[in-house]
Amino acid sequence: MFYRFVRGLVGIFLLFVFRIKRIGQENVPKTGGAILAVNHKSNWDVVVVSVTCPRMLRFMAKSELFENKLFGGLIRRLGAFPIQRGKGDIGAIKGALSTLNSSHVMLMFPEGKRVRGEAVTDAKAGVAMLATRARVPVIPVYISGKYKWMSKITVKYGSPILFDEYYDKKLTMDELQTLSNDVLRKMRSLSTENKIMAGK
Repeated sequence: MFYRFVRGLVGIFLLFVFRIKRIGQENVPKTGGAILAVNHKSNWDVVVVSVTCPRMLRFMAKSELFENKLFGGLIRRLGAFPIQRGKGDIGAIKGALSTLNSSHVMLMFPEGKRVRGEAVTDAKAGVAMLATRARVPVIPVYISGKYKWMSKITVKYGSPILFDEYYDKKLTMDELQTLSNDVLRKMRSLSTENKIMAGK
């Protein structure tokens, strides 16, 4: 109830601030666990995807954000759980797997950090690792546009990526990296589609 109330208020606000348009949200499964693989260029990304996704999202947030009990409690109620960046946080991995195994939708940034402009980076292998271990689909999502007053932001949800052929296999890090890079490639391809549609 609290999540829906806050999402509704924020959604109305952002509708006027950024003129958000969402495409393909029907690609998000109605039930079961799933990963949303989203490009990352701003702190607004989590908020914008949260108000356009038809289901409640869970997402990792840096542990420092939870040091303030009031703010930490708020973002927990909005779906966040802590991760210690750069420390190989096993607890965060277990938390992510538990989240997915509990049939929640989890937001992840395959690039692992904010990427400006057209910079080219590899994906983090964790996307494929979590998807294959939890046996959930990955839905690529791309946010196009600039976060400026009354600018147009388009959030496009792509078709689910299934890794079911790998569920019973023990994959190497190189194999996980290859699968994660494929997710990143499909995610970025949605940007080209958005540009084509914007030009019509």
